[in-house]
Amino acid sequence: MRTTLMIHDGPAPADSDILRTGGVPLAPAGFVWPVCGCGGPLQFFAHLPVEDGVLSVFLCQNDPGACEFWDATSSANRVHLFPREELRPVVVPEAGLTLLPTASAIRTQLVTFDPEEADDEEGEPDAYDVARSGWKREPEEQFGKQREVLGSLGGSPSYLEDDRLPACPSCTNTMEFAAHLEEGMTRETAMNLGGQLGYVFVCRSCREGAFLTD
Repeated sequence: MRTTLMIHDGPAPADSDILRTGGVPLAPAGFVWPVCGCGGPLQFFAHLPVEDGVLSVFLCQNDPGACEFWDATSSANRVHLFPREELRPVVVPEAGLTLLPTASAIRTQLVTFDPEEADDEEGEPDAYDVARSGWKREPEEQFGKQREVLGSLGGSPSYLEDDRLPACPSCTNTMEFAAHLEEGMTRETAMNLGGQLGYVFVCRSCREGAFLTD
Protein backbone atom coordinates (compact mmCIF):
# COMPACT_ATOMS: atom_id res chain seq x y z
CA MET A 1 0.00 0.00 0.00
CA ARG A 2 1.17 3.55 -0.78
CA THR A 3 0.38 6.90 0.82
CA THR A 4 1.73 10.34 -0.06
CA LEU A 5 2.10 12.13 3.26
CA MET A 6 2.27 15.92 3.51
CA ILE A 7 5.05 16.87 5.95
CA HIS A 8 5.62 20.23 7.65
CA ASP A 9 8.71 21.80 6.09
CA GLY A 10 9.22 25.08 7.92
CA PRO A 11 7.96 28.58 7.08
CA ALA A 12 6.88 29.52 3.57
CA PRO A 13 6.56 32.83 1.70
CA ALA A 14 2.97 34.00 2.16
CA ASP A 15 2.27 34.21 -1.58
CA SER A 16 4.30 31.24 -2.85
CA ASP A 17 2.85 28.81 -5.39
CA ILE A 18 3.86 25.71 -3.44
CA LEU A 19 2.13 23.21 -1.21
CA ARG A 20 1.44 25.17 1.97
CA THR A 21 -0.98 25.96 4.74
CA GLY A 22 -1.68 29.60 5.55
CA GLY A 23 -0.38 32.62 3.72
CA VAL A 24 -2.43 34.46 1.10
CA PRO A 25 -4.59 32.64 -1.45
CA LEU A 26 -3.63 32.78 -5.12
CA ALA A 27 -6.58 33.04 -7.48
CA PRO A 28 -7.51 34.13 -11.01
CA ALA A 29 -8.65 37.67 -11.74
CA GLY A 30 -12.19 38.34 -10.58
CA PHE A 31 -12.00 36.10 -7.52
CA VAL A 32 -14.35 37.14 -4.72
CA TRP A 33 -13.39 36.19 -1.16
CA PRO A 34 -15.90 33.56 0.11
CA VAL A 35 -18.33 34.52 2.85
CA CYS A 36 -20.04 32.25 5.41
CA GLY A 37 -23.75 32.19 6.06
CA CYS A 38 -22.98 34.04 9.31
CA GLY A 39 -21.92 37.02 7.20
CA GLY A 40 -18.20 36.88 7.98
CA PRO A 41 -15.38 36.06 5.56
CA LEU A 42 -13.95 32.56 5.57
CA GLN A 43 -10.39 31.94 6.73
CA PHE A 44 -7.89 30.72 4.13
CA PHE A 45 -6.41 27.38 5.18
CA ALA A 46 -4.45 25.70 2.41
CA HIS A 47 -2.97 26.07 -1.08
CA LEU A 48 -2.69 22.58 -2.62
CA PRO A 49 -1.27 22.35 -6.16
CA VAL A 50 -2.57 19.17 -7.84
CA GLU A 51 -2.18 17.72 -11.31
CA ASP A 52 -4.95 19.77 -12.91
CA GLY A 53 -4.84 23.02 -10.93
CA VAL A 54 -4.76 24.32 -7.38
CA LEU A 55 -7.13 23.43 -4.57
CA SER A 56 -7.76 26.44 -2.33
CA VAL A 57 -9.39 25.59 1.01
CA PHE A 58 -11.36 28.04 3.20
CA LEU A 59 -13.22 27.55 6.53
CA CYS A 60 -15.24 29.84 8.77
CA GLN A 61 -13.53 30.74 12.06
CA ASN A 62 -15.58 33.79 13.02
CA ASP A 63 -17.49 31.87 15.71
CA PRO A 64 -15.96 28.36 16.01
CA GLY A 65 -18.57 25.73 16.75
CA ALA A 66 -21.49 27.89 15.66
CA CYS A 67 -20.94 27.59 11.92
CA GLU A 68 -20.90 24.00 10.60
CA PHE A 69 -17.56 23.98 8.78
CA TRP A 70 -17.45 20.19 9.25
CA ASP A 71 -20.42 19.68 6.89
CA ALA A 72 -19.69 19.34 3.15
CA THR A 73 -22.93 21.14 2.26
CA SER A 74 -22.41 24.09 4.63
CA SER A 75 -21.59 27.64 3.56
CA ALA A 76 -19.01 27.62 6.39
CA ASN A 77 -16.40 26.04 4.13
CA ARG A 78 -15.34 26.36 0.50
CA VAL A 79 -12.95 24.51 -1.80
CA HIS A 80 -12.01 26.06 -5.14
CA LEU A 81 -10.23 24.23 -7.95
CA PHE A 82 -8.39 26.96 -9.85
CA PRO A 83 -6.49 26.55 -13.12
CA ARG A 84 -2.75 26.86 -12.55
CA GLU A 85 -2.31 29.69 -15.04
CA GLU A 86 -2.46 33.40 -14.15
CA LEU A 87 -2.87 32.98 -10.41
CA ARG A 88 -2.13 36.07 -8.34
CA PRO A 89 -2.26 37.05 -4.66
CA VAL A 90 -5.74 38.28 -3.79
CA VAL A 91 -6.84 41.28 -1.74
CA VAL A 92 -7.57 40.15 1.82
CA PRO A 93 -10.68 41.53 3.57
CA GLU A 94 -9.84 43.96 6.35
CA ALA A 95 -12.35 42.54 8.85
CA GLY A 96 -12.84 39.01 10.16
CA LEU A 97 -10.52 36.04 10.72
CA THR A 98 -9.18 35.58 7.22
CA LEU A 99 -5.58 34.32 7.52
CA LEU A 100 -3.60 31.89 9.66
CA PRO A 101 -0.83 33.51 11.75
CA THR A 102 1.93 31.75 9.79
CA ALA A 103 2.39 30.16 6.37
CA SER A 104 3.92 26.66 6.49
CA ALA A 105 5.64 24.91 3.61
CA ILE A 106 4.76 21.29 2.89
CA ARG A 107 6.92 18.58 1.37
CA THR A 108 5.58 15.22 0.24
CA GLN A 109 6.86 11.83 1.32
CA LEU A 110 5.75 8.58 -0.31
CA VAL A 111 5.28 5.85 2.29
CA THR A 112 4.86 2.21 1.30
CA PHE A 113 4.10 -0.77 3.51
CA ASP A 114 2.97 -4.37 3.31
CA PRO A 115 -0.68 -4.66 4.50
CA GLU A 116 0.09 -8.06 6.01
CA GLU A 117 2.66 -6.47 8.32
CA ALA A 118 0.31 -3.77 9.60
CA ASP A 119 -0.98 -4.20 13.14
CA ASP A 120 -4.74 -3.98 12.63
CA GLU A 121 -6.90 -6.46 14.49
CA GLU A 122 -10.18 -5.18 13.00
CA GLY A 123 -9.53 -6.06 9.35
CA GLU A 124 -7.87 -4.34 6.41
CA PRO A 125 -5.48 -1.60 7.57
CA ASP A 126 -6.17 2.04 6.78
CA ALA A 127 -3.33 3.30 4.58
CA TYR A 128 -3.28 6.87 5.86
CA ASP A 129 -3.57 5.87 9.52
CA VAL A 130 -0.70 3.39 9.22
CA ALA A 131 1.53 5.85 7.34
CA ARG A 132 0.87 8.71 9.77
CA SER A 133 1.17 6.69 12.97
CA GLY A 134 4.47 5.20 11.84
CA TRP A 135 6.06 8.48 10.73
CA LYS A 136 9.60 8.61 12.19
CA ARG A 137 8.70 6.01 14.81
CA GLU A 138 11.66 3.97 15.96
CA PRO A 139 11.15 0.23 16.57
CA GLU A 140 11.35 0.64 20.36
CA GLU A 141 9.00 3.66 20.46
CA GLN A 142 5.23 3.70 20.90
CA PHE A 143 4.81 7.02 19.09
CA GLY A 144 6.63 8.73 16.24
CA LYS A 145 6.51 12.36 15.12
CA GLN A 146 2.93 12.42 13.86
CA ARG A 147 2.62 16.15 14.55
CA GLU A 148 4.87 16.78 11.55
CA VAL A 149 2.26 15.18 9.30
CA LEU A 150 -0.14 17.78 7.88
CA GLY A 151 -2.21 15.30 5.90
CA SER A 152 -1.88 13.41 2.62
CA LEU A 153 -2.55 13.76 -1.09
CA GLY A 154 -4.68 11.31 -3.04
CA GLY A 155 -5.43 7.78 -1.98
CA SER A 156 -8.67 7.05 -0.15
CA PRO A 157 -10.43 8.84 2.72
CA SER A 158 -9.38 7.47 6.10
CA TYR A 159 -12.15 5.62 7.99
CA LEU A 160 -14.91 7.65 6.28
CA GLU A 161 -18.26 5.95 5.79
CA ASP A 162 -19.69 5.86 2.26
CA ASP A 163 -22.76 7.86 3.30
CA ARG A 164 -20.52 10.84 4.11
CA LEU A 165 -18.92 11.01 0.66
CA PRO A 166 -20.11 14.33 -0.82
CA ALA A 167 -22.00 14.63 -4.11
CA CYS A 168 -21.03 17.28 -6.64
CA PRO A 169 -23.54 20.15 -6.47
CA SER A 170 -23.43 20.47 -10.26
CA CYS A 171 -23.57 16.91 -11.65
CA THR A 172 -24.63 15.06 -8.42
CA ASN A 173 -21.95 12.37 -8.91
CA THR A 174 -19.89 11.28 -5.92
CA MET A 175 -16.84 13.50 -5.64
CA GLU A 176 -13.25 12.23 -5.78
CA PHE A 177 -11.14 12.27 -2.64
CA ALA A 178 -8.20 14.68 -2.98
CA ALA A 179 -6.49 15.22 0.40
CA HIS A 180 -6.46 14.84 4.16
CA LEU A 181 -5.69 17.89 6.32
CA GLU A 182 -4.42 17.73 9.90
CA GLU A 183 -4.60 20.70 12.27
CA GLY A 184 -0.84 21.30 12.37
CA MET A 185 2.18 21.36 14.66
CA THR A 186 1.86 24.49 16.82
CA ARG A 187 -0.66 27.14 17.80
CA GLU A 188 1.01 29.55 15.37
CA THR A 189 0.71 27.22 12.37
CA ALA A 190 -2.41 25.19 13.23
CA MET A 191 -5.69 25.15 11.39
CA ASN A 192 -8.69 24.85 13.72
CA LEU A 193 -10.49 21.67 12.66
CA GLY A 194 -12.13 21.06 16.01
CA GLY A 195 -9.65 18.28 16.79
CA GLN A 196 -10.81 16.27 13.80
CA LEU A 197 -9.36 15.19 10.46
CA GLY A 198 -10.17 17.29 7.40
CA TYR A 199 -11.15 15.77 4.04
CA VAL A 200 -10.92 17.60 0.71
CA PHE A 201 -12.93 16.36 -2.27
CA VAL A 202 -13.12 17.47 -5.90
CA CYS A 203 -15.23 16.95 -9.00
CA ARG A 204 -12.67 17.54 -11.74
CA SER A 205 -15.12 17.63 -14.63
CA CYS A 206 -17.26 20.31 -12.96
CA ARG A 207 -14.28 21.91 -11.17
CA GLU A 208 -16.20 21.85 -7.89
CA GLY A 209 -14.73 21.16 -4.45
CA ALA A 210 -16.00 20.13 -1.02
CA PHE A 211 -14.69 19.87 2.53
CA LEU A 212 -15.76 18.01 5.68
CA THR A 213 -14.27 16.76 8.93
CA ASP A 214 -14.67 13.49 10.78
